[in-house]
Amino acid sequence: MAIAPAWDNIFRTACSGPAKRKKMNKKNKIRGLYAITPEIADDNLLVEQVRQVLLGGAGMVQYRSKSSDNAMKYRQGKQLQQLCREHDALFIINDDLDLTIKLNADGVHLGQEDMTIRQARVALGPRCIIGASCYNNLETARLAQQAGADYLAFGAVFPSGSKPRAVHAPLDLFAAARVLERPLVAIGGIHADNAHTVLQAGADAVAVIQGLFGTPDPRQAAKTLAALFQLPSRPAIN
Repeated sequence: MAIAPAWDNIFRTACSGPAKRKKMNKKNKIRGLYAITPEIADDNLLVEQVRQVLLGGAGMVQYRSKSSDNAMKYRQGKQLQQLCREHDALFIINDDLDLTIKLNADGVHLGQEDMTIRQARVALGPRCIIGASCYNNLETARLAQQAGADYLAFGAVFPSGSKPRAVHAPLDLFAAARVLERPLVAIGGIHADNAHTVLQAGADAVAVIQGLFGTPDPRQAAKTLAALFQLPSRPAIN
């Protein structure tokens, strides 16, 4: 993806945030419950559901929308960004560099089909978080780390209702990926009953959609998942 010169001034300020927020390294907060939003056209419903998972303990939110309605995406993203700031949570945009820049979000998450990590880093600068989908491939993760990714996501670790055709990522990938010295995120079919096995395998964060937003009580589901990260130590892997 070519970066037009007209965007230069915007790129220099992308992800910078207010001066008082610059003092904290946002990248140190890549840990714990990572909520990924479902496709919801109703702004009020989406915002309220995200509010509940933040109240339950989510520390990161990824706005994921495949809609072609850019006005809706900007409107929803702006509301969710404000909500995340109120709860001191990271706000990440899925696969949309322009929206990341316009909202001055904390970061962007990129998949294999998206722009390259190096292109995103040039556009967003050093402070912005860039996450990379690595699927079930350690070499993909290694290349992403070398290109400047701030966290590496593997999945689907369990069968996923959101992406039923996703490749399976075995849990032993997390131990192998420790040498890359980046936070490791697990995604795919994670819920309150199986998340502990992912933490035991070595994941630093769990990205969850249906295990939060597909439950009768998203706040309680978030509280249960977030509590796993408060344990003084993780059980040993059997």
